[in-house]
Amino acid sequence: MAGRRVRVPLWAVAVVVAASVVAVGWLPLDAAGRLAARVGPILLFLVAITVVAEMCAAAGLFDAAASWALRLARGSRLRLWGLVVILASACTVVLSLDTTAVLVTPVVLTIARRTGSRPLPFALTVLALANTASLLLPVSNLTNLLAAHRLAGLQPGVPYAATMWLPALVVVAVTVAYLLVVHHRDLRGTFDALPLVAERDRVLLPLAALVTVALGVCFAVGLPVAAVAVGGAVVLLAVTLARRRDLVAPVGELVPWRTVLVLASLFVAVEAWQVHGLGDLLARFAGTGTGTGDLLQVAGAGAVAANVVNNLPAYLALEPAAADDPARLAALLVGVNAGPLITPWASVATVLWWVQCSRHWMGFREVGWWPLVRQGLVLAPLAVVAGALAVAAVV
Repeated sequence: MAGRRVRVPLWAVAVVVAASVVAVGWLPLDAAGRLAARVGPILLFLVAITVVAEMCAAAGLFDAAASWALRLARGSRLRLWGLVVILASACTVVLSLDTTAVLVTPVVLTIARRTGSRPLPFALTVLALANTASLLLPVSNLTNLLAAHRLAGLQPGVPYAATMWLPALVVVAVTVAYLLVVHHRDLRGTFDALPLVAERDRVLLPLAALVTVALGVCFAVGLPVAAVAVGGAVVLLAVTLARRRDLVAPVGELVPWRTVLVLASLFVAVEAWQVHGLGDLLARFAGTGTGTGDLLQVAGAGAVAANVVNNLPAYLALEPAAADDPARLAALLVGVNAGPLITPWASVATVLWWVQCSRHWMGFREVGWWPLVRQGLVLAPLAVVAGALAVAAVV
């Protein structure tokens, strides 16, 4: 009888590879220390905002948003889709694209099921906006957090949002227009569905809404994102434990430690490649100028690299080619945020979206990756070009 196959988890492989890179000296210890000082707060933010999102979900905030959408839609499928656009965009801007992929996807699939709507257009809308709506605030995407400090150094006194507001608006507008054109046939007609009904704690739900709004304000005015997110997580977790301990998952499930380990390992690998000349190689593809054509080139390089590897290592690898000019850095963010729409691994949010669709949509695996790829092959170039042109206009 053949022995059972042993499957080694991805996070374990990633940790071993990263540890080996440092142990053999391919990444010098001083460089590893600088990397840890830079990405440590970002990974802390990821943990904290995940806890915030999970506590909001436990409090019923996302279910309440779904019920709100069903009421406001008043039976119109197109109006309902528009409200899903608002929900996905707002969640991405304030709580990050990964939160949208994890928490909004199942809510939207439930809405589609209850209204007799075809689920694919709604699911693909969430996926697209989880990526393309992630430009406005530093917290909207981990790539923004990596770039925010450099942008602040290049433009003292200029808030991050003041640089990115027009590209963010243009990219979302292009995304929504494209999705509407592609899916308009499935968004016709009316439905008859009652709002979602769920038991909600009279304290936790308003508290979750208040904390979410407060976090958005704090992020927008430029307060330290890791500290703000930790504060919000502590408040929500403490009150939830006090009132409804049964709503709190075990620490191993609540904290995204596997994702953190994989991301940390990716950062180590890319930094090691940078030490050994990867940045110089990629700089040839990213160009050097600041004209409109040059900005399109660096944005395009970011989009291609994100779809080949992943948007986080793509940003780190290309950052040296863009870090000395705010326009080039903003264009690179457009590429690595709005561009990773084609391959299944282009962003962590895409992977998380796939997992949630597999869990909450019977028959999803039969749909396959082709609808995602087909949408991305058209939308990614449109969004990246439009965003880069907006950067050229405003920066």
